[in-house]
Amino acid sequence: MAVSPEDRKHLDRLAWLMDNCIPIPGLRYRIGLDGIVGLIPGVGDALGAVISSYILSESARLGAPKSILIKMAFNVAVDAVLGAIPLVGDFFDFTWKANLRNVKLLHEYLDKPRKTVVVSRLFVAALIAVVVLFVAFVILFGVLLLRWLWLAATG
Repeated sequence: MAVSPEDRKHLDRLAWLMDNCIPIPGLRYRIGLDGIVGLIPGVGDALGAVISSYILSESARLGAPKSILIKMAFNVAVDAVLGAIPLVGDFFDFTWKANLRNVKLLHEYLDKPRKTVVVSRLFVAALIAVVVLFVAFVILFGVLLLRWLWLAATG
């Protein structure tokens, strides 16, 4: 599917607004509305994730494959989950910049689809491996904990 320059500009503008539109005086650093909205307790990070999901849905509409959409969803999830942690999460919101990452990923796919898909598939495979190892660790820890409790209770 051919992507119009207007579609690219629209997503670039949204990512810039959410992640980079406010210069910090005296520093060579910029923040965006996502970090500001994230300061609102309880709803700020959820609202930021909803807005970030628009870039994800537009990427799907523009033909991005599942592996790239999963990588984008991971960026949004990391932003939302870690951003929800009080204080540390607020700092994280200003640095992670999931929207800029996702628009860059979409542009890379549109410009070099084969390379970007391979890299994204490797990322998804690594993510699945990490999740499987984590689940295995939790199960092993649970079994060992139950064994220890059983031995402690039965003497």
